[in-house]
Amino acid sequence: MIVRPLTRRAVGALLVASLLGSIPALAQDDAPVVAAAADLKFAVTEIAAAFEAETGMVVGLSFGSTGNFSTQIREGAPFQLYMAADEKYVLDLAAEGFTRDEGRLYAQGRIAMIVPHGSTLKADGTLETLKAALAAGAITRFAIANPEHAPYGVRAMEALQHAGLWEAVEPKLVLGENVSQAAQFALSGNAEGGIIAYSLALSDEVSALGEYELIPAQWHEPLNQRMVLLKSAGPTAEAFYNYMNAPAAREIMTRYGFVLPGE
Repeated sequence: MIVRPLTRRAVGALLVASLLGSIPALAQDDAPVVAAAADLKFAVTEIAAAFEAETGMVVGLSFGSTGNFSTQIREGAPFQLYMAADEKYVLDLAAEGFTRDEGRLYAQGRIAMIVPHGSTLKADGTLETLKAALAAGAITRFAIANPEHAPYGVRAMEALQHAGLWEAVEPKLVLGENVSQAAQFALSGNAEGGIIAYSLALSDEVSALGEYELIPAQWHEPLNQRMVLLKSAGPTAEAFYNYMNAPAAREIMTRYGFVLPGE
């Protein structure tokens, strides 16, 4: 896997980073911390605010790579609720005894191609424009999340392989630590574009910075997203876990492109 250095344009980088940068923790020191996949940043931030308004209870939010969170949980990180972008991480932790049970699905994730305004590349879910640009030598950098620990990076890789573009694009890749950072790279102005979570592309903050198009779900393995309470979970974390199924939370999730299988 090749990681090329990325020198971002100062103004664009600061703007994108301010919108997409990881949030280590929010709320009071004694609030239970939710470890949430980076694709959930906008949706779960809204849900946590609605949860607080309705119940008076507060959760802290930490957004990042699903794989990295899994490692941190094994090392004793004090998370109480884990919201993974790929259910296999939850199921592995459950089998090892770190969770109350196997949790439950809360969404299926989708991916989209995104390009910054002014890019020579067009947002195209079939990746035909990317194929033509690669053939013409017009791509210098293309961003995805790191497939080694980010589920959205794995699905981006699968889509590129499906399109027959992986070998051509791999030397051009810049890899985000998580899908939020991949979006930051894709929209910085120093990359022609990238593949990110559809949920991020749907947000007002991100869509204002570029154009996007959904990639067919058949081009990659399903991205079943599962959440689970950890052994240390208390009443507030449990209440938030249950609130994720409430109509208000489901409406927010749907607005960001998150649906459950069969919906």
